[in-house]
This record gives sequence, structure tokens and C-alpha cells, in this order.
Amino acid sequence: MRTITFSVVAVAVIGLGGPGATPAAAQAPGAAGGGAAAAPEWTPPRTPWGDPDLQGIYTNKDESGIPMEKPDELGVSAPEELDDSEFADIIRERNQRTEERAPLAGGITGAGPTHWYENYNARNSRLWLVVDPPDGRIPSLTPEAEARAALRDAERAASTRGPSDSFVDRSLYDRCISLGVPGSMTPKIYGNSYEIYQAPGFVAIRYEMVHETRIIPLDDRPHVGAAIRQYTGDARGRWEGNTLVVETRNFHPAINNRGATAGLALVERFTPVAPDKLEWSVTYDDPNTWTRPWTFAMQLTKDPTQAVFEYACHEGNYGLRNILSAARAEEAGAREEGR
Repeated sequence: MRTITFSVVAVAVIGLGGPGATPAAAQAPGAAGGGAAAAPEWTPPRTPWGDPDLQGIYTNKDESGIPMEKPDELGVSAPEELDDSEFADIIRERNQRTEERAPLAGGITGAGPTHWYENYNARNSRLWLVVDPPDGRIPSLTPEAEARAALRDAERAASTRGPSDSFVDRSLYDRCISLGVPGSMTPKIYGNSYEIYQAPGFVAIRYEMVHETRIIPLDDRPHVGAAIRQYTGDARGRWEGNTLVVETRNFHPAINNRGATAGLALVERFTPVAPDKLEWSVTYDDPNTWTRPWTFAMQLTKDPTQAVFEYACHEGNYGLRNILSAARAEEAGAREEGR
């Protein structure tokens, strides 16, 4: 189901799950996160200039609703210890909880009925996304990172600012400016299409969500100077066999990549595993924030029917104006009650 909505919806990194999802036989447990078993190596076609050809329209809408980390309910179970029926039961229970939450979310935000949402149907589903460390959990924060987070919280509390005192209190997503990297390609409740283009020496990725495009050079040029910070960072790519490896640095601090510092190196790998599948993995490496690097992964499905739609949201949009005006109305109501 493809839709466009003009409401600004604040959602988690991973969106809502769909009803009645059950895993197909191809999703037999065995890969990290309880996803599809590893497929035999597949050799992609080549571009006229000899690079692996990854071009096309992709979607990861079928990964929506999968938690980033291994759920506590699974305890110490490894993916290979879960049979198909257990896998199906977990997905079914998760979908039921999602359906119970959905009317509340749609009713409050105006996001519309649940059939608007792009939900996974378990064709690509896994039980969680973190593939390294093997326990499926994001590593602990360093003491330095914990201190930074505590300081941010203290400063915010001391400021007495509310979440909607100004447009600057809202996220770049609320303001329709950027979701950054990797946020632009992690599943949301809609807008989960991407198009990959290639030219000699370059790869470009166009995102439906917030309608950004990354231009990724494939040569040996150095990263731009540290003073130049961008919402999608400064990317450099290279080929390792059939895998496109993209290292991105120099993120703008407003993106706030999970609290990482300016020293964050984000490494993506796009590996073709079938004519219509790319395995996309993302490694966070910032020793100032986490005690070790960590990686999450999911599949992108090539599907020409999922063309990138116009993302009809822009800075200064009605959604943001309504968020702020509603906050002012709420404050006025509180003052009236206090008289």
C-alpha cells in the first residue's frame, strides 16, 4: 500500500507493524536477528563501466515494525533456536500490540487509519535488527557519553523550556528538513522508497522521506574539512567485491545520531544477495560514545512499483505551525484555569 500523508508524525526509528504477519518458509531462522537464512552468493550484473549494477527502486517497508534491539521477551534465545511456529507467534503478538496502539496514534496526530501505513508482511522480517554484537543489543555507553547525556538533560531542565516553545525545540524531522543518515533509509510508517543511481565514479541515493539525495564519490578524494558539517554527512564510497561500502563522517550536530560525537564514522554496506534483494548494514563507530562499534542490518527489496513519491513537506510547513499554535492554545487554557 503506497500513500502520501501531509501530517507530521513523530515516530520511532522503526515504525508500525502490520496485521496478521506470518513468516514464509524462506524466513526459517538462521540469520542474525531471526531473519532469512543466508542465501547463496549471487553475482549481480555490471554497469557498462564495470561496476556491480545496484541501480533501481527499492523499498524496506516490509521491515517496518521490527525493533532495533533484541526484545527482552526472548531472553537468551539465539535466532537459530526458534522454530517457524515460535517465530510466527512472536510476530503475531507484536502485530496485535501494534494494532491496539494504532487507533490512539492516528486519533491524536491525524495520521489517518492504519491502512494508510506501509507495514511489513514478514516477507523480509526478522525479529530484531542489531546483528553485532551477537546478543542483539546496542553496546553500553562510555562514561563520557553518559556524562554528556546527563548534562544535556540537566541543561534542558534548567532552561524551563517546553517541547514546543519554538520551532527550534522540534526535531529536524518535525521541521521537514532532514532525517539524516541512516534515518532517511530506516523504515517509517510511510515513505519507504529509495532509488539508487550510478555513473562512472559516483553513486546517488534518492530518498522518499524528506526527499533528499546523497551523492557518493567513489574515488580517493579526502573528506571535507572538519568545520563543514552536513545533515547527511560527507560520504565516500568504494567497492569491496560486489559490496558497495560507504563511509560517512562530518555529521551536523543537529542530526544527533543517537548521541554520537563529531568523531562518528558511519559505515554502510550494500550487498546484492539476489536479483531483487540488497542486504543493507550500518555500523556505528564512535569510541567516545559506545564501548565498541555496533551494526544493524535489514533487506532492501527492488520493486519498480514502489516509485519515489513527492514528499509534500517542507520547512515552515503547516504541521509545524499547528504544533506551535496548539502549544500556545494549551498554555492559554492553563492560564484560564489558574485564574
